[in-house]
Amino acid sequence: MQDQFERQIEYLRISVTDRCNLRCRYCMPEKKIQWMAREEILAFEEILHLIKISTQLGFRRFRITGGEPLLRKGIMNFLRLAAEIPGVEDLMLTTNGILLAENAFELKKAGVKRVNISLDTLDPQRFRENTRGGEVAKVLQGVFRSLEAGLDPVKLNVVVRRSFNLGDLPEFLEFACKFPLHVRFIELMPIGVSSDARADFVSIAEMKEVLGIAGLEITKNIPGGGPAEYFRPEGFLGSIGFISALSQHFCKTCNRVRLTADGKLRPCLYSSREISLKDPLRSGKSDSEIAGIFAGAVWFKPAEHHMNDQAWQDMRIMSQIGG
Repeated sequence: MQDQFERQIEYLRISVTDRCNLRCRYCMPEKKIQWMAREEILAFEEILHLIKISTQLGFRRFRITGGEPLLRKGIMNFLRLAAEIPGVEDLMLTTNGILLAENAFELKKAGVKRVNISLDTLDPQRFRENTRGGEVAKVLQGVFRSLEAGLDPVKLNVVVRRSFNLGDLPEFLEFACKFPLHVRFIELMPIGVSSDARADFVSIAEMKEVLGIAGLEITKNIPGGGPAEYFRPEGFLGSIGFISALSQHFCKTCNRVRLTADGKLRPCLYSSREISLKDPLRSGKSDSEIAGIFAGAVWFKPAEHHMNDQAWQDMRIMSQIGG
């Protein structure tokens, strides 16, 4: 379906939990995290119901996120049922990778086509510090198990921060050269605990200079429905990509909306405006009435974000919105 700016909106990112087994420094505070009450989180049956309604509106791509989605009990059966819904053409998962090695083949069997894995450094000690206790070896096991399982393409999401991992970019470049992995470098966004981290921001242009790839031609043959621009230097088994949310924002071509774990539809990640789908669903509204609310929320999706003007302050942290 289209919004008022004639953008084709067909991509729904669905958070199934706000809980996570890591505490990444730019995503979550170390302590005093207010978890959503379990009765507030959508049941899998409710999410499946909303997916069915969304396909009637033209949604075709669905990404399951969290928190960490693999933590939620019953996730595999949910994914199997979601993949079987008529109109679901692309079912994807975003994960921190900690539980991926033991679940990769099951994900493929359930109908998940591909995975995105958050991985900001390959250094074990700095990974442990950044995630407050995580083991990078477990993530790497999940990366290569995903390749074995045929979850293609396997994409690595690297949020670049000046004070933390700017020097790691060449190592990721080598990783994409040696293995059929698609490494995406992402600009830091001022959301939640990162709202005051402007000094850590690195633009895509500077990343390209660090990597020495300025001037390469964009490649078009990497599957995906997101905003990344990909490059495949000669001899690479994989590719490198860039997601620019601030320096060259992609709002004019944005094709997505987000459903939070507690049933709120966010037409734009960078706006605090939310529309409840849980309330009409639980109050017995008809599918056509819920579809109307859904369509209205999409229609009023804003033209663009305003993060470049000021830090976005919000009651929710990133894990509560959906990564």
